[in-house]
Amino acid sequence: MERRDFLLKSSAASMLACFPASLAGLERVTEAGKLERRPLGRTGERLSILGFGGIVVMNATAQEASSRVAEAVDHGVNYFDVAPSYGNAEEMLGPALEPYRKRVFLACKTTERSRGGSQRELENSLRTMRTDHFDLYQLHAVTTKDDVEKVFAPGGALETFVAAKQGGKVRFLGFSAHSVEAALALIGRYDFDTMLFPMNFGTWHAGNFGPQVLAAAQAKRMGILALKAMARGPWPKDAKRDQYPKCWYEPLSAPDDAMMGLRFTLSHPVTAAIPPGDETLFKQALALATRFTPLSEAEARAIKEKALARAPLFKYPSWA
Repeated sequence: MERRDFLLKSSAASMLACFPASLAGLERVTEAGKLERRPLGRTGERLSILGFGGIVVMNATAQEASSRVAEAVDHGVNYFDVAPSYGNAEEMLGPALEPYRKRVFLACKTTERSRGGSQRELENSLRTMRTDHFDLYQLHAVTTKDDVEKVFAPGGALETFVAAKQGGKVRFLGFSAHSVEAALALIGRYDFDTMLFPMNFGTWHAGNFGPQVLAAAQAKRMGILALKAMARGPWPKDAKRDQYPKCWYEPLSAPDDAMMGLRFTLSHPVTAAIPPGDETLFKQALALATRFTPLSEAEARAIKEKALARAPLFKYPSWA
């Protein structure tokens, strides 16, 4: 076994062994009736523990989009995330967010892996979102070895990212990843400011998916943003998905289950979690997260038992 692989496995084992993790070293700013805020790694920013995913306003009317954004801001949400791959989310979120733009942290993403493609997508997203800069720009859904190599190759998307930061069009650089291998490769090859990654009770315990990535990101003092906190797992084959058409996975929809998922994720030293894009589930998450408390050891053991009883949404290793 190579030393790097040994250290990563040791770090992951340590993360699993010490959960629930201590949040004692994490600055947590609380205000009655509002969402807690936490530091975003080494950036100096402090974000709400829930982020607003652009899919929440996808296919909404202008009035619905404005109402959903206003409700989120009223609860203390100051972190918004969108991408051009989310249908018409940018077209709906841009106008709805415009009145609040100067006091929120706006993140955007691109699935383009080339310099030319990512440059075009960045410029179009800036126009559509009615802003002159993004606070965070991210490589979106990096999953395969080929994805990683294309980003770092001559003429790859990283060139757009570096130039955009130097030119003031973005403040911080990050990535979202859907495999442990891709996340570790990105962390090791460039000093990204943030990471957006699935941090879920099922994938953590039943898929060994997450501990090693969290350890690597913490070692570099990255801002850690979480996906899939309210995911139960893959949809069962006979499941009726009509109620949640925006969810490609089965969500934790019952309030107690949703609270369990959120508390698992936010009991780790992460900055924020982005709930599912379904507007009813997001509304539920807003109400639940204002009452967040870290898990006790007994609660953590109970959640682990639930996790091991189901198939996880993601597993490690995933690269062949």
